[in-house]
This record gives sequence, C-alpha cells and structure tokens, in this order.
Amino acid sequence: MPRFYCPQPLLVGELIALPDAVAHHAWVVRLQPGAELCLFNGDGGEYLAELAELEKKRASARILARVARDCELGYEITLAQALPEAAKMDWIVEKAVELGVAAIQPLAAQRCVVRLAGERAEKRAAHWQAVIVAASEQSGRNRLARLAPLDNFSAWIGQHDLHKRLLLTPRASVSLADWARHQPPQAVTLLVGPEGGYSEAEEDAAIARGAIALSIGPRVLRTETAGMAAVAALNTLWGGM
Repeated sequence: MPRFYCPQPLLVGELIALPDAVAHHAWVVRLQPGAELCLFNGDGGEYLAELAELEKKRASARILARVARDCELGYEITLAQALPEAAKMDWIVEKAVELGVAAIQPLAAQRCVVRLAGERAEKRAAHWQAVIVAASEQSGRNRLARLAPLDNFSAWIGQHDLHKRLLLTPRASVSLADWARHQPPQAVTLLVGPEGGYSEAEEDAAIARGAIALSIGPRVLRTETAGMAAVAALNTLWGGM
C-alpha cells in the first residue's frame, strides 16, 4: 500500500485534498480512484484512506480509519553529524531515519570541507527535510525526525543538553558496545566528525563539557559509516532492531 506524508489534520470520515507532491506521485505511478492509501501527518499513528479523485495536478482522498501504530525507538538518539563531502549527508540522513534516529544536528567543524551559510544553508536544510519525509514514507515511521539548524561545533558544544553526549573517536579506550552493555536505554547524542574526524582541540572541548569518548571498534570507519554503525549497535543492545 503506498504511504504518503500529509502535513495536515487527518480526521476519519473526511474528504481531504492531498498535497501537490502526493498528487503528482499518485499520477506518475498511475494510481486509480478507489486505490487504498496509507497516510500519516507526523503526529503518530497512520490512516487508512481511499483515493477519491485524481487529476494531473490534484487529488483527494477519504480517510477511512486510524491505526494506532508506531515504530519509534524506546529512547531518543540524536545524531550530531559534522558536514561530510558532496552528497554523503543525504545518505546519512536517509539511513539515520531508517534506523530510528529521533533528531539530526548538522555541525560545521574545523575539518569540514563543505561550508554552508545563508541561502545555501537554507536550501540544503530544505533538501534534507525532504529526504527525511521520503525515508519516513519508505521505512514505515509515522513521526518525522527533527532537523536542527546547522550550527558551529564550538558554539553548539557549549550549549546545555540533557542527553548524554557520546563522542565517537579512535582515541577512546572504551568501546560504544562495552559502554552500552552496562547502561539502561536512554536518550543520547552521538557526535560524529567529518572526514578526518574532529580535531584534537574539538574532542578535548567536547570531553571538557561532559562528552563521553567511545570508539566504534578496532577499525577506523568513514564518517558516513560511523554514525550508522553506532545507531545499529545501540538498537541491537537496547532493543529496536
């Protein structure tokens, strides 16, 4: 059954106009009136609907029933990801959503090759938000991961955060898996550096502000792999896979 994100009130029995992007998709894949749809608006749960009308640029559907289904993790993971090169961030955002990350914090660190500011940063944020929506539709999540505005690492690390911050670094003597085995499931923020990792000064600053330095294991992982491996490890040890 096709799943679509509809950021609007969804009430059982109502006939609603579908968003333009959803109408276009339904037209492209040649859905027919009467087709069953699964809709969600990010507030939790999903809605069984029936396509009522479809034209090239508009469509409507009738909401038939609400299904109280959620597949969120029982603990919040925030991925604080320093900007990588090229389109790697798209892949990171997509896979993080599939693995259940609750929030994504893009960071500008010393070794970041990509520099974003102003209108360019706003456009990338809008693009990443679209990636979050598409990944949520595909993976069956009914709540959207939160996307925080791009921030400078040195400014962000000084902010107060109720979540434990876990700094992923090859310098650490304790692994993430060993740490997590002795901890109850809880909200955490994973700090992942860019290509080349965070600088020693950045890591020291994070640790001085309470971050826990942990390694992924004996191998050095790429920036686009490290965060995903860490999230998958927590899902395995704390539940969620």
